[in-house]
Amino acid sequence: MTATHFQSARRNMVEYQIRCCKVLEPAILDLIESMPREDFVPEHVRSLAYMEGHVPLPCNQEMFSPLQEASIMQKLQLQGHERVLEIGTGTGFLTTMLAMLSAEVVSCEIHEELAKQAAANIADHGVTNAKVLHINAMDPEAMADSSDLKQAFDVIVLGAAVREIPEHLLALLKDGGQIMAFVGENPVLSLIHKRKIGQAWKTTKIFETLLQNVEGLPERREFVF
Repeated sequence: MTATHFQSARRNMVEYQIRCCKVLEPAILDLIESMPREDFVPEHVRSLAYMEGHVPLPCNQEMFSPLQEASIMQKLQLQGHERVLEIGTGTGFLTTMLAMLSAEVVSCEIHEELAKQAAANIADHGVTNAKVLHINAMDPEAMADSSDLKQAFDVIVLGAAVREIPEHLLALLKDGGQIMAFVGENPVLSLIHKRKIGQAWKTTKIFETLLQNVEGLPERREFVF
């Protein structure tokens, strides 16, 4: 496909996958329409970059769907001053857009190959306020040991399905902060938004969806009697 074909596909994606599903924030739509999604997918699947659904990535991973990405950004309503923690960098597409809307992004990726690729992709698009860590974000000890994660975050985006949000991640959120997560057990999974207000949480369900399960969770020990 040529650059013109990709531009047309990107415009159609915004109109027929995103805008029609009530993502209407002009700044979000403009950002998505200007961001070459095809640059963040492997060469052999570039023709799938704008399909409705999940594009396959290396390490048996997948991108968010365009609607999932757009819905996350619209709900967060980033103002440009936020410090954002992303769990699951992939190839850095959402990371790049989050960085363009916030002050700083720290993104955690369990697969070294993807972490390196994402860092290169982010740099290639002129973004300097995003850092990719090769780390298992589901490991509380590894997260506690990282010097990049000592300061609390205004926003957390958890980019894989979990039965419940791990406590060590919730603890990284500032008072008044917000978290987007895919919670449940496939095929019954919801994108939810949680805001921390003192010791309480305000939770909003955005929509039901599908996404791969998170990797790196500690194994449960089974007792045999």
